[in-house]
Amino acid sequence: MQPQTFVFFGQVGSGKGTQVKLLMDFLKSKDGKEVVYLGTGEIFRKIAQSGDNDYNTQTVKEILNSGRLVPDEMTNELVSEAIESQLSPDKHSIFDGYPRTVLQSEFFEKKMESQKRENIKIIYIELSEQEAMKRNLLRGRYDDTEAGLNKRFEEYENKVIPAINYFKEKKNYEIYTINGEQSVENVHKEIISKLGL
Repeated sequence: MQPQTFVFFGQVGSGKGTQVKLLMDFLKSKDGKEVVYLGTGEIFRKIAQSGDNDYNTQTVKEILNSGRLVPDEMTNELVSEAIESQLSPDKHSIFDGYPRTVLQSEFFEKKMESQKRENIKIIYIELSEQEAMKRNLLRGRYDDTEAGLNKRFEEYENKVIPAINYFKEKKNYEIYTINGEQSVENVHKEIISKLGL
């Protein structure tokens, strides 16, 4: 199998993280190629926990604590560094939490061209806000309050959905919409069958 590029999109609570892990395991067992995971959550957390006192670290910490999205320029720069240092033509790659705005989508498209990555598969795990709210409140994380979640739903609607739509009609990009309201197992099965893996 040719090394492939996957991009995951999903509302908070859609089980995106779990599905990313399942797909990584599936790909590794299928052809043994390395799978590079590029998740902005992980990139930002590493920076926030690094203990550095530079501008980037402080800014990322403040933004993460307030629940806002990290600004496009900074996100693009950090993801770009991760791509340069980790991705090579013989590896699969999975992007999680990026791109999240139209500006990031434009940057991502250029970056993929320069990396000669083609036939990029976008996996959009669809979940209603009602179901997302129910799941997140059950998780009981400290930042999962109704008001906080509504703010995140709004960000998603205003920024992330246009970022997904940017790739519609684009050559080299295919969007696969997956029903996120099924069991974890069935979501994974639907992803594998729709992608034809």
